[in-house]
Amino acid sequence: LSERKISLDIAKQYCSEIHYSTNGKSFFAIGFPNDSKGWILRSEPFKGCTSMDVTTYNGANNTNNTKESCLVFEGFTDFLSYLTLRNIHSSQEDVIVLNSLSNLPKAIDKLKDYKEIHTYLDNDNPGKRATLTIKQSHPAVIDQSAKYADYKDLNEYLVSTKQIQEKEKPKIEVKRKPSKGFRP
Repeated sequence: LSERKISLDIAKQYCSEIHYSTNGKSFFAIGFPNDSKGWILRSEPFKGCTSMDVTTYNGANNTNNTKESCLVFEGFTDFLSYLTLRNIHSSQEDVIVLNSLSNLPKAIDKLKDYKEIHTYLDNDNPGKRATLTIKQSHPAVIDQSAKYADYKDLNEYLVSTKQIQEKEKPKIEVKRKPSKGFRP
């Protein structure tokens, strides 16, 4: 998460450390829960899941189950990147994290009741096709990928933004007085 420049405070709200074993070997990964009560698992060498499903969150503005707007993310790192970029701990709008483009049909059914949909999908051919698929079934889709058009996805944009900010930070030099050794 640090390498991906995602706020650890934000990530702790949504993710857990999951310990599991395979073939007698113990492992751990970042776990992101999905709607099937399963986990999307990510670690340096491993990318998998215990069950494949979308993850949905009701936004802070959705106090009476209204279906005003929904944000759609391809994966949980993009969702956490969005929150980090906005410096917020939860979205005002409802959220659907696909966790895989193969879950798009499940999301389409959930999206049909919303007045407006904002997609934050990857800037690759599969991401563009998924956005078009959503647009075919919904009249009010706003493709947000133009905001990070020069990057593969929202997380790559976040990493680049944070690296630029770190380079621009003024370096403060601390001048110390010459030491006179230890004093009794």
